[in-house]
Amino acid sequence: MRKRLALLSVLLAAMAGLAVPAVTAAAPASGFYVQNGRLYESNGAEFVMRGVNHAHTWYRGETSSFANIKALGANTVRVVLSSGHQWTKNDAADVSTVVSLCKQNRLICVLEVHDTTGYGEQAAAVSLDTAANYWLEVKNSIIGQEQYVIVNIGNEPWGNTGYAGWTDATKSAIQKLRAGGLTHTLMVDAPNWGQDWSFTMRDNAASVFAADSLKNTLFSVHMYGVFDTAAEITDYLGRFTAAGLPILVGEFGHNHSDGDPDEDTIFATTQAQRLGYLGWSWSGNGGGVEYLDMATGFNPAALTSWGQRIFNGANGIKQTAREATVFGGDNVDTQAPTTPGTPTASGVTANSVQLSWAASTDNTAVTGYDVVRINGTAEASAVSSSTNAATVTGLSPATAYTFAVYARDAAGNRSARSGTVAVTTAPAGAGACSAGYRVTGQWSGGYQAEVTLTNTGTSAIDGWQLGWTFTGGQTITNLWHGVPVQTGASVVVTNAAYNKVIAAGGSVTIGFTGSWTGSNPAPAAFALNGATCSAA
Repeated sequence: MRKRLALLSVLLAAMAGLAVPAVTAAAPASGFYVQNGRLYESNGAEFVMRGVNHAHTWYRGETSSFANIKALGANTVRVVLSSGHQWTKNDAADVSTVVSLCKQNRLICVLEVHDTTGYGEQAAAVSLDTAANYWLEVKNSIIGQEQYVIVNIGNEPWGNTGYAGWTDATKSAIQKLRAGGLTHTLMVDAPNWGQDWSFTMRDNAASVFAADSLKNTLFSVHMYGVFDTAAEITDYLGRFTAAGLPILVGEFGHNHSDGDPDEDTIFATTQAQRLGYLGWSWSGNGGGVEYLDMATGFNPAALTSWGQRIFNGANGIKQTAREATVFGGDNVDTQAPTTPGTPTASGVTANSVQLSWAASTDNTAVTGYDVVRINGTAEASAVSSSTNAATVTGLSPATAYTFAVYARDAAGNRSARSGTVAVTTAPAGAGACSAGYRVTGQWSGGYQAEVTLTNTGTSAIDGWQLGWTFTGGQTITNLWHGVPVQTGASVVVTNAAYNKVIAAGGSVTIGFTGSWTGSNPAPAAFALNGATCSAA
């Protein structure tokens, strides 16, 4: 979690050597913009970052790294800069040089201020407000470069102390940069040394995005030891995409001192969901994390195992990166996938249906499918899937629905619509389930509880929503092992990606913390996918 502290020895040496629901936004005409949770170039071409981090501020003489990174297939480089508070400042002239190197080598340039790393916990770190001041100081080097430059306001801007301040500090920094004339796409890093284990960024991303007058902000999570299981990775990224908020993995590695990240799932999930990734880091690591070097001694002919994995492995840079169209568009993919097969329905319940269809093909690769609900000539998004099967939940009992499917590829091309399937959901009634509610701790105004849902039927449940109604004015403040939506007293919890299927006789337990006033009675009844469960 503290990669930067592990790098302290090499950084000190370097210092000595240097003599010291979906959100839509209007597109700024001048450069990159965000719309419906995706990043687009000014001409409307979707752009998915595939690249690496380069520690320029500590290795300013390694200018050949830009060409070497490009030659290995990257379309983006995230460049470490300093505001002069922890390391020697990269002045406006040097920033201009970096931008020129990116453009010369047909790389999109993500520029970040590193001096914010671990603010609140690291004594020398500076605030996001200070980082914003730096960007305004050097703005003449980046204004006019909006088609080539993304501004990452500050690296890992809070440690594990005081991280609740991230939300307001991030909003203020964004607003200061907009008031100062920057119209670039802005990137904001998560707190907790970038890993957001507290879910501060995840749970406040919508309000931060809304605070940007241009609605042109990307969210960046750093995935190291906190993200050591597939479930943690898919759940975290999936919540952003489901909310229509733009997310990328701004740093990750194949190993780390705080745990072993699941890099294979990071590669596979970002590819399937059309999300960007930027690996850490090209070369120059020290202090015990030299294994994060992709190239030994900045030599592109001496790739490490990590370098081979990220550049040449499955879902790696060489296989999936596409050059930005601003550089000529030679690698623009305009071919749509073939039309998916007409879906077939199974497992119909009062509130859900399982759909499957013949897979599409593509000149590169099909990255996912969008299931839509048809009402006359109108369409409404139902669910997205990385495979040729999906479960649609949240339906009403005894109701007729019509569904169809589109396929999409990494370039954002969408197939023609499949044929349609008509489905009528089952009537409401007693469900083959039981639910038990237990308060595990209570204090003045707050409590912790858990609900255990058991499949008492003879077949597996594939996709579930569990609903109940509070009668004591309770409010859920945090919930795990599911995705909650509370409307007044009514609560509906949808399965997480990793507990979607409940085997016959199996069970899942969701836990939560909440607040209460006056009394804290247990809910009287529970419903699974709209059907009443018996009490456990």
